[in-house]
Amino acid sequence: MAGRPGYNTQPSSEDLMRLEEDEGPVYREGQRPPVSDEEMLHQHTIANSSAPGSRISTSHDAFVGSSAQATAGLPGGPGHTASRSIGGGMQPPMLGDAGRMYSQTSALNNYQRYSDLDNDQYSDAGSGYYAAGGGIDEDSVPGLPLHSSKSKHRSRNSILSLGGGVIGKAKNMMGMAPEYSEMDLPLTDTGARPGRAGSSGLDSVQDATASPPQARRTPGSTFKFGLPSLPGRNKIDPSTLGPRIIHLNNPPANAVNYYADNHVSTTKYNVATFLPKFLFEQFSKYANLFFLFTAILQQIPNISPTNRWTTIVPLGIVLLVSAGKEIVEDNRRKSQDRQLNRSATKVLRGTRFEDVQWIDVQVGDIIRVQSEDPFPADLVLLASSEPEGLCYIETANLDGETNLKIKQGIPETSIFVSSAELARLGGRIRSEQPNSSLYTYEATLTMQAGGGEKELPLAPDQLLLRGATLRNTPWIHGVVVFTGHETKLMRNSTATPIKTTNVEKRVNYQILMLGGVLIALSLISSIGDVVVRVSVGTKLWYLDYGTLNIPSRFFGDVFTYWILYSNLVPISLFVTVEIIKYYQAFLISSDLDIYHAESDTPANCRTSSLVEELGQVEYIFSDKTGTLTCNVMAYKQCSIGGVQYADEVPEDRKVFGDDDDGGGGAGGGIYDFKGLERHRKEGPDGERIEQFLTLLSTCHTVIPERNAADKEAGVIKYQAASPDEGALVEGAVMMGYQFIARKPKVVTIMVDGVREESYELLAVCEFNSTRKRMSCIYRCPDGRIRCYCKGADTVILERLGVRDDMVEKTLLHLEEYAADGLRTLCLAMREVPEQEFKEWLQVFQKAATTVSGNRADELDKAAELIEHDFTLLGATAIEDKLQDGVPETIHVLQTAGIKVWVLTGDRQETAINIGMSCKLISEDMTLLIVNEDDAAATRANIQKKLDAIRSQNAGNAEMETLALVIDGKSLTFALERDMEKLFLDLAVMCKAVICCRVSPLQKALVVKLVKKHLKCILLAIGDGANDVSMIQAAHIGVGISGVEGLQAARSADVSIAQFRFLRKLLLVHGAWSYQRISKVILYFYYKNTALFITQFWYSFQNAFSGQVIVESWTLSFFNVIFTVLPPFVIGIFDQFVSARLLDRYPQLYQLSQKGVFFRTHNFWAWVGNGFYHSLILYFVSELIWWDDGVLSNGQVGGHWVWGTAMYTAGLVTVLGKAALITNIWTKYTVIAIPGSLAIWFIFLPVYATVAPKLGFSPEYTNILPVLFGDPNFWLMSVVALPCLCLIRDFAWKYAKRMYFPQTYHHVQEIQKYNIQDYRPRMEQFQKAIRKVRQVQRMRKQRGYAFSQTDESQARVLQAYDTTRERGRYGEMASSRD
Repeated sequence: MAGRPGYNTQPSSEDLMRLEEDEGPVYREGQRPPVSDEEMLHQHTIANSSAPGSRISTSHDAFVGSSAQATAGLPGGPGHTASRSIGGGMQPPMLGDAGRMYSQTSALNNYQRYSDLDNDQYSDAGSGYYAAGGGIDEDSVPGLPLHSSKSKHRSRNSILSLGGGVIGKAKNMMGMAPEYSEMDLPLTDTGARPGRAGSSGLDSVQDATASPPQARRTPGSTFKFGLPSLPGRNKIDPSTLGPRIIHLNNPPANAVNYYADNHVSTTKYNVATFLPKFLFEQFSKYANLFFLFTAILQQIPNISPTNRWTTIVPLGIVLLVSAGKEIVEDNRRKSQDRQLNRSATKVLRGTRFEDVQWIDVQVGDIIRVQSEDPFPADLVLLASSEPEGLCYIETANLDGETNLKIKQGIPETSIFVSSAELARLGGRIRSEQPNSSLYTYEATLTMQAGGGEKELPLAPDQLLLRGATLRNTPWIHGVVVFTGHETKLMRNSTATPIKTTNVEKRVNYQILMLGGVLIALSLISSIGDVVVRVSVGTKLWYLDYGTLNIPSRFFGDVFTYWILYSNLVPISLFVTVEIIKYYQAFLISSDLDIYHAESDTPANCRTSSLVEELGQVEYIFSDKTGTLTCNVMAYKQCSIGGVQYADEVPEDRKVFGDDDDGGGGAGGGIYDFKGLERHRKEGPDGERIEQFLTLLSTCHTVIPERNAADKEAGVIKYQAASPDEGALVEGAVMMGYQFIARKPKVVTIMVDGVREESYELLAVCEFNSTRKRMSCIYRCPDGRIRCYCKGADTVILERLGVRDDMVEKTLLHLEEYAADGLRTLCLAMREVPEQEFKEWLQVFQKAATTVSGNRADELDKAAELIEHDFTLLGATAIEDKLQDGVPETIHVLQTAGIKVWVLTGDRQETAINIGMSCKLISEDMTLLIVNEDDAAATRANIQKKLDAIRSQNAGNAEMETLALVIDGKSLTFALERDMEKLFLDLAVMCKAVICCRVSPLQKALVVKLVKKHLKCILLAIGDGANDVSMIQAAHIGVGISGVEGLQAARSADVSIAQFRFLRKLLLVHGAWSYQRISKVILYFYYKNTALFITQFWYSFQNAFSGQVIVESWTLSFFNVIFTVLPPFVIGIFDQFVSARLLDRYPQLYQLSQKGVFFRTHNFWAWVGNGFYHSLILYFVSELIWWDDGVLSNGQVGGHWVWGTAMYTAGLVTVLGKAALITNIWTKYTVIAIPGSLAIWFIFLPVYATVAPKLGFSPEYTNILPVLFGDPNFWLMSVVALPCLCLIRDFAWKYAKRMYFPQTYHHVQEIQKYNIQDYRPRMEQFQKAIRKVRQVQRMRKQRGYAFSQTDESQARVLQAYDTTRERGRYGEMASSRD
């Protein structure tokens, strides 16, 4: 078991923390050690994914101590003497291992692992982003593997640093190695123990031995990204100091602990890290390494045949341009961070709350947060405006849950409602250290009480997390416990990763292939030179060969020819592509089609280097809340007594007056709400409608709220923990039943604005996800006892007393609502006889006082005794309003060959319902649901489904369209190493996948799983902080700039305002960008090959002497000046198909998705074409200028005249090729292609005249009259040679389009001739067919789609008395007072 962290076969008596005797719970033998954060990161690290075996890694074995040497001297290890034991030999967990698995609150008796779910064996990612920079004093711990040359713990893979080898070593050398995170650190230094120090309450750390304290010395602490640590930079890591002590109203005492400040940074660089990170990123591109090597060679005398600056100067320009682009983009991130850090909040200063910027909030500050404001840091709730310190928070930004959560301060602090009382508050909080668990928190609050001190426990109920928002609560007071990057939100985030696109990786390999060609050419030329020298060297006396040393000559020639042919690799390619991408990002940001006018939010392409990846996406991972939906519930329709009513009725189904044909059957009429009011007052179903509306207005946990201004206007604001409940109560108000007041045992409603009715609340059978219903038992104004119940149709229907024709009509209506994607709910009631209720109440009260641990089960059983023989009143339909265009966008994306996975924190039924409404799941899909409680059952379920699908495939049966739905608990098991491939095999067979109840970490792990096993481009889109890890794990992250805050948008590569904008972003901008970038890169390869390979052909005729054809600066200007404009125009403005038709035919997206435009054979085809053109340019021009071009006056033109003429012909040829591959001509195209030729004809006479006079480029002396006066020059350079070269290209293009057309060729013809598309009629027909099928399938797929919190509703109902006035500070007293 050595490979398992924290596991000892022999229990040690060592008390690692030297706990005091009264600290009880210990880690007991036999309990399976929880899986640590570090192990989870290892299991899901992409680079290590394929390694078999149960061990995490061999390096981890060495690190945690699988041998005696590895653990010698460590607490609990072999040879370590136990000083004291607790609990009869029991010991706390293995906190001495450097890989921490437990909460750092052992002094608070907390040995619970961080976990999102009860059975989740994993926690959250221990990101290197929040590393302390080496908090553990490794050098002072003997036996730690740091001292062993075989230690590999420094190179362990983490979630942010993938791979090893040469790149890993380079990262280490540059200070970019994975640092220790807070997960790697023990609670205390070896031998340290916490103890109380006098009356100050500060914990001191004392050495158990008498040895003097040693200065902390950590490897790497004096080296950070290549820079030595500055004085004062070494800060004490708080995680080594035991529990965190926070003093209330005592800033000086808190200041000595050097807690992190409250600034947050999402930038990629800072002043110290920019240069090493940027250079590492740039020189990971093989082309830049190639040019650096070439530039170094050029500095060596007698090696370079060209000017020594012709490579290093362009390389410097390339790096400067790239650096400028990175600085501009990172500055944009910095300004957004600055805007957030300078947000205002109210902090207690003296006896008043003052406005303070978020960045100035410190640990220990008492702050006031008002309704609808986000929390600036992690707070412990002290008091609120609501009774008993209750408050509502929305955590959709953290965990994706749309329901409001109820938090409650402890009774002892909930009385501090004024600033004066808070200013007198003294004491201290003994808190756990910062960690990444969103759902756990342990601390104690020590206050003065009765002349002494009283220690009060604090739990997650009192913790308010940064990223959450206060809702439906006027104000709260809280004390800050974690700030900035120590908050749980930021601990769940990851560093801004450096992403490399698929095209860039492929270009790197292509550069290597070009390098191989270059080496081959250099070797051929070097061998040729040696052969010439040996065979005919004596005859070539004018070359002054001298003595021949063959090895020395050969290697010298290799370097010479390397430099001579180095232009084969285009030096300006990368800077050109970078600028093109920047302008493409600018065009995306400027596109009015993806500008949201309502919120004045344009698209923002934050990382321009990824634009071409937008054209290759195969999987989209989407959040639900705020991304697909608006998180706004609206009461749309209802069915009462078999009759349908709706807020907005379609004209073709609207009933006027009472002329319906029986009301509300399938295809029957629908009344508006005025018709409902008429039926309530006059119709035969009036009693049923009244009971229906009474149920809506009384059976809930909503709190009515009025402020002074609202009272005069008669306006009531409803505080609802669930948006569904709020919508139902608002719906009742629309229909005349207004909920106006709540007392602990009485609910008051106003009917038609004139009659108040009070209902005495006798009992509540609470909602939970098992019962799927909620019941309230009231004594009604008429004295009768009624049980009102609302819940899922499946649980209500089986509890009905009678199933009549009205029930069947209601079922039809439910199917219709579900088919429209509405959230359905059934309402029922029964009258309860007095005697039956009294007997039942005794059973219920007994169940409510059960203390055996199964109280919830007993309450459920008691509820079953009264929830029967119901009368169905009707059903409601609530719309979880989707963002505009979501269903159409998902359908189009799926048509384009993109698979959409939805990862949400919502419940399974809610997620399926939204999947139906947004058309992710369609009527012809078969749902595969995986919802198991343990690993074995999960494996069996997945395997069974996989076998069934494979057998269906093997039998050649028609394959059904599948959709997979998996919940968070099952996903935890499915992501384990031995099951992940099984899960992925099932998932990729499905057209759609929905993962529900998932944590932020699980979202990232799902993305990484697909990224690891499938070689395809992934896009993640979300709007909340809980989506950041997923966004950064994907190749492309898209953030929604929505109501959930800007955390996701700030961390994303592209931000948009609405999900529907993804359609144009991918199908149009993505496809354009990929095709443009591909064409530009291939064109670069072609044009350099076409011109510079002529030098290779020439070497066969110049005795391999290294003589150049063209003057060297003119050669360098070829890429920088004369052919620089065509790539820009093609890369920015070219459109192979118009935006309208790319959107109309989404199947065209598969061209870029499959890489049709940039395959390896494309590369060789373009390079081969360049060789072909260079062959024609060289040999035909040589024939034309045979014998140095004898002129009419008997003189010869000479070498430089011929070279310049051939250079001109090559330039015209490559510009003609640019014209041939251009799809759309604009004014910029005209400026670029003919304009570049004009620039050359202006440059040549000016430069050839001026340069020789200034003492450089003497090759141009006196060539102008000869060159321009010879008709051969104009005929060859402008007409003959270019036409001869390009005739083959034109013929090939014609043949491809006419005889072997691709799909986009057909669409180009449609675009050119504006051919009419008759498909819309067929689509309308198919839509009608799908509607019918969907209603049929709904009968099999009906179920619960109601969202409600699982928290106790009873404590809310018992705490509020809304008939009382609020106090002086806006607080509401508890009803129990």
